[in-house]
Order: sequence, then structure tokens, then C-alpha cells
Amino acid sequence: MKLSQGFSRCINLLRQFQVAKSYPNPCNERSFVLPAIPNIFLSFCRYYSTELQPQVSSDLLKIMEQRLVAIEHRSAFLENFINQPEASPTEYSKANKELRKLRDSMDLISELRTKQKEIDGLRTLMAESSDDKDMLEMATEDLHKALEEEKRLQNLLLKSLLPRDDADERDCILEVRAGTGGEEASLFAMDVFKMYERYSQKKGWRFEVVDIAESDLKGYKEASAAISGSGVYGKLKFESGIHRVQRVPVTEKSGRIHTSAVSVAILPQADEVDVRLRNEDLRIDTYRSGGSGGQHANTTNSAVRITHFPTGITVSIQDERSQHMNKAKALKVLCAKLYEMERSRLHTSRSKLRSEQIGSGDRSERIRTYNFPQGRVTDHRVGITYHAIDDVMQGENLDVFVDALLLQQEMDAIATFSSAQ
Repeated sequence: MKLSQGFSRCINLLRQFQVAKSYPNPCNERSFVLPAIPNIFLSFCRYYSTELQPQVSSDLLKIMEQRLVAIEHRSAFLENFINQPEASPTEYSKANKELRKLRDSMDLISELRTKQKEIDGLRTLMAESSDDKDMLEMATEDLHKALEEEKRLQNLLLKSLLPRDDADERDCILEVRAGTGGEEASLFAMDVFKMYERYSQKKGWRFEVVDIAESDLKGYKEASAAISGSGVYGKLKFESGIHRVQRVPVTEKSGRIHTSAVSVAILPQADEVDVRLRNEDLRIDTYRSGGSGGQHANTTNSAVRITHFPTGITVSIQDERSQHMNKAKALKVLCAKLYEMERSRLHTSRSKLRSEQIGSGDRSERIRTYNFPQGRVTDHRVGITYHAIDDVMQGENLDVFVDALLLQQEMDAIATFSSAQ
């Protein structure tokens, strides 16, 4: 795997860290080189060594100190506010929710301050033990460990101070649609859909097929699934976009390589509480299923189509034999679409929706190319090429791209964190 210029803009951020070490590749069967990366990101970058604890730069430490003082003052204010009898239930709930979000940072602040006191004590002990060789050696060893722990806590604290998307912990709806390329695009849409299914299984997530519309060659014109698990949306959100394939289609007799494309959408799941669905805004139609399912599917009105009048969004589900189950699935997909629409509106109003995106260009543009003749997969946003396409399609090493995109998101967040001061 190699890094191209698409990743170079992040390297400048690494200068804020005193890191100068190459990381070994634990995957002996793969050969690639990666630059030194701050340890703060290593919790989700499994391709890097975690032995090194980098030193956070003095500039970032100053910024962190400013944030910590503000957090401590805000926490004290909220603690006092929620104990006031005149606080209304709404105000109390809002303040308590904000306080809970600050607790992780407050706990780390306390732990870091304790560690810093320990370091001061060890340095004093070393100064007083200059004539005691054994005591000096023990104190020096303990100081080294304490300094490494201090760096680890600083990194964790920095990460806790970065802005977080509340939707990251939600489940998600996966939608895959065939684009340009006819039947070949439908066949690749099926491959991509199954790639995410295998990846979900390896992660221990629940993958529930919502709906599949097959093509003449049993490919997928479009398919959707509900994926449930810890942090699913946050892990998969950067998979949204255009996925391009280059290969010889099964329908191609002359052996020519064709280029086709599919679109992938990852939507955070929502419920009726989030979007407040009103019965008067919905039209629910039932009809006979036109897909597979035998005679039963064609003799009962089990398929469901829900239309949301205010937005014009229509969701049709005929995957289940039960009309009730199809309706429940359709409502889940509709809620996810409306929730994402509102999220996008809010982001756009803050002028951040596009500026926060990873890589150059819009996420709706081509994000990844799967070249089967060359056996490679290239993500164009971070410039990573992985030469084991079969592993990726089996869901084995999709983390190569997922982790790199999350890493760059974290780098962008640090850049914003620094420039905002």
C-alpha cells in the first residue's frame, strides 16, 4: 500500500507532534510503508505500532489548557445550576445532558493532574537521591513510565476535546444502487452489497436485509440493509459515494474491460421521536409483491409503499411476507432518510457540510476504484492503493480504507481545533 499526494495535506499536521519513527508492518504478507502517525489516532488504526507515545507539541498543550479551564468553569456552573430548586425540568434535563458530555474530559483532567503530581514527586526524589545509585535508578525508571502515561493521557484528553458527531454511535441504513454500466453495474452492486454484509459479520454487527430489487442476471438494481452494532454509522459513514469497477463483465465475449459504477449511501438510523412523523403526512399503500416469494407473495397485499407528503420521499418494501413487517421496515428507512435530510440542512446552514468532507471534491463524486485485472483497490480521497482486491471484496481488509478515512477526519478536527483558538 502507498500514500499519494491525496494524503499529503495531513502530513503538515504531524509537525505538531514530536514523532520521528517508522512503524513496522504487522501484516507480513503485505508490503507497505506508512508515515509516523500520532498515537492519539492509533486506537482505530490497527496497522501502526502502539509502543511509541508521542509528545504533544507545546502549542497544542497551550490550546488544551485554555479548553480545560473553560470546561472546568462550565462544569462547575452546570453542577451548581442543576442543584437549584428553581430550575425547570426542561432546563434541568438540558444542563444534565451537557454535564454528562463533559464528564469524560473531567475524569481525564483529574487523572492527568494526579499523574503530573506524581511526576513532580519523582523528580524531587531524583534530586534528593543523587548519592543513592539504586534509589536513583528506580526513580528514573518510574519517571520514564510516568512520563509515558502522561503522554497517553494528554492524547486521550485531546481526542475527548475534539468535536464529535452524535450520530456516530447510531445504527445505519445501507443503500446500494447500480449506476452506469447496465447489467455489469447490477452485478457489481450485488458484490458491493455482499462485501458490506461480510464486513458486518466480521465486526459482529447485525446485518438485516431490508429490500432487494434484482436484475435479469440476478444482480442488484438496488438493495438496502439495516446494520446494527456499536458505532456502526461512525465507522461506515465515509463509504457513501460512487464506487467504480473496472473488469471484464461476464456478458463480454471479446474480453474487453468495462467500467461501471454503483452508488453507496450510508444513513444514520432514526426513529419517530427524532423526526416526529405525523399520520396526516403519510400515505400508506399496499399491493401484491412482484418479486420472489412464491404464490403467497403474489396473492396477498404484503408489499408496502409509504409516501411522505412534505418531502415527496417514497419508500417501497416487499421483502417480507408479512405486511406488518414490511411497513415497519419502510418506516425505519423513511425515518433514516428524513433524519439525514435534516442533518444535511443544519450542516449546510453552518457552511460546513462540504468543507468538512475528506479529500478533494464532493463525496457524491467517485471515491473508490476496484480494478480487478490489476488486483487493486484505490481510494481517491486519501490516495491509498491496496493490492489484494479479493480480500477487500470478502470484507477482510476493508479497514485499510475505513481506518485511513477516520484518521484523516481526526487530523482535520485537530486542524480546526487549533485554528479556532
